[in-house]
Amino acid sequence: MTQAHRASGCVRTLIGLVIAVAGELAVGAVPAVHAAGADLQPPPVKVLLSSPAAASGLVFLTPRRTTAPSGQQGPEIVDAHGRPVWFEPLLNGDQATDFRVQRYLGKPVLTWWQGTNPVARGVGVGVDKVMNSSYQVIATVHAGNGLDADQHEFVLTPRGTALITVYHAVPMDLSAVGGPANGEVFDGIVQEVDVATGSVLFEWHSLAHVPLADSYLAPPAAATTPWDYFHINSINLDHDQNLLVSARHTWTIYKVDRHTGDVMWRLGGKHSDFSLGAGTHFAWQHDVHPAGPHTLRIFDNESNGTPAMPPTRVLWIRLDGPTMTATLERSLEHPAALLVPSQGNAQPLDNGDTFVGWGALGRLSEFDSDGNLIFDATLPSGYDSYRSYRATWDGEPDSPPIATRQANGDATTTVHAIWNGATEVAQWRVLAGPDASSLVEITTAPWNGLDTSITVTTNAAEIAVEALDIHGHVIGSSEPVGA
Repeated sequence: MTQAHRASGCVRTLIGLVIAVAGELAVGAVPAVHAAGADLQPPPVKVLLSSPAAASGLVFLTPRRTTAPSGQQGPEIVDAHGRPVWFEPLLNGDQATDFRVQRYLGKPVLTWWQGTNPVARGVGVGVDKVMNSSYQVIATVHAGNGLDADQHEFVLTPRGTALITVYHAVPMDLSAVGGPANGEVFDGIVQEVDVATGSVLFEWHSLAHVPLADSYLAPPAAATTPWDYFHINSINLDHDQNLLVSARHTWTIYKVDRHTGDVMWRLGGKHSDFSLGAGTHFAWQHDVHPAGPHTLRIFDNESNGTPAMPPTRVLWIRLDGPTMTATLERSLEHPAALLVPSQGNAQPLDNGDTFVGWGALGRLSEFDSDGNLIFDATLPSGYDSYRSYRATWDGEPDSPPIATRQANGDATTTVHAIWNGATEVAQWRVLAGPDASSLVEITTAPWNGLDTSITVTTNAAEIAVEALDIHGHVIGSSEPVGA
């Protein structure tokens, strides 16, 4: 049986093996333990609407249990039909956010935040992961200066650095703003960290630049609950390489000088430096990006649980520097008038479409350049996904596919062909025989997700599978599995 092993297809999971991930040990992380393929239970993604006009590429999301009492969670890739391509179930209560394709050292990589919310939901304590196309973690980015990386943002820059968010509770007398005298407040922190060395190259603190009174969130009555007055939730490079910082609880976008830390201007909130034109007011926003030399794209939640001006929208706002005015270029909303109480993002696609993750609702959509809904999907009830993305990705797992088998009692056997993360598998070939050296083809079946189930009429002593690409070439072979 051939052992062609260019693992560019569909499943990295090996039974009971600890995979020593290249690069991971160098940064002090522990290699993941991977369960049998049957133990992979990615939350199903139900496609509600699909169109041939939708962009090509896979969908990246981070299913996380909210009200679901049980079930696996972690970074997940699915195809246009909602079929899982890759899934990494997280252990020990860990969750993931912001799973997407970025570039590091000139190559495409997968990135996400991983950790827990030990202090408050929506305030993460964890690390940021960088994974290559063989699904090996090649870098783990920690916050510096004794702090922990938060879940909201992890942006890789062209110069080999990462922009990350940090929340740090600081003791403070909050009586002047209606809170306890012995209270605490979360400082919203930006760090730029060198990925290779871990050195902090830049650090910015909201408490040094934004007054507490600018918040729209009332302080808590209990001194033991830190006040999240600012709630930093996105950082991105503007066209001049300075920073765009979004603060959900001040309803403000801040342009921050990347060298001095000075606030260059504020958009929105109680002290906007721009006059806001019709339709440009936003509230409880997320995910702010430059969308042109003078335009910002904003995921405008319009809700923090209680709507301010529903429904949730994606806004494109043009900024005129000489007149300091902001005008609405365009906006889009879901036909169902979705109102998203937390999380969310909007991603421009190369074909002019916009891909939208509806955060807390566990919904994801694509709109064409005219604002028409052309793709719509949802996670099961009880799950959300902080952000969702569409992107091209070529996955080449560092381990071969595996096969499992189950006798059905009627002279048939159900074979499961599994290759976690392989993106080039078009078909599976099933081989069977009396021993491992005498296997012959008995059928082929199209790839149908991370775990492709194939029923064959055989009780052969040994069964194996081969992964075939679109040209019929063998790109991976499993070990035989006995009855």
